Amino acid sequence: AGHCAYYGAKKMVLGSNDIDMNAEAQTGLLLGSAAVWSGTLWQPLVDALQGANLSFMQVFAGTWIGCGTAFYMGLRVGRTILGGYFEHIEEPTFENNMNDKSLSAAIGGASAAFVGTDAAYLPDQNFLIDVVGIKDGTPDLLGCGIAGSSTALGFVAAQSSLNMIYPAGKLWND
Repeated sequence: AGHCAYYGAKKMVLGSNDIDMNAEAQTGLLLGSAAVWSGTLWQPLVDALQGANLSFMQVFAGTWIGCGTAFYMGLRVGRTILGGYFEHIEEPTFENNMNDKSLSAAIGGASAAFVGTDAAYLPDQNFLIDVVGIKDGTPDLLGCGIAGSSTALGFVAAQSSLNMIYPAGKLWND
């Protein structure tokens, strides 16, 4: 829904006929399907990692890898299943595999940064606590805003790092 809303607003503001809302709806379906994979994994994965008494950085890294991998698997399964039914969803190829990997790495970063909202787990190790930590007594609406900003921060940091490391034309956003 967010993908479609963004492109719908962009089309309205720019008056662009180049934006095909049918194609964007299908892309949104693929992205949303993959997000279900990583989103479903997030809480049980964090619970398992914290339950193993791992350091904050180990939970952070494990969540990045686990949720990024789950998102990637969701994209690949989505392409395999939906690609045969929807005109604007490519079936799996080498090129979209590489794009899916780079997008999944950035999504993993978003998922990892969300771990920083847990101000109760090893607060002395949580390097994100002063930026996105949600402490007891934080109003619910403010907590929602902080949680959303944590994933935005993680995504932007991961994607920016990838943009600096890889040459142009090698990432999903090129």
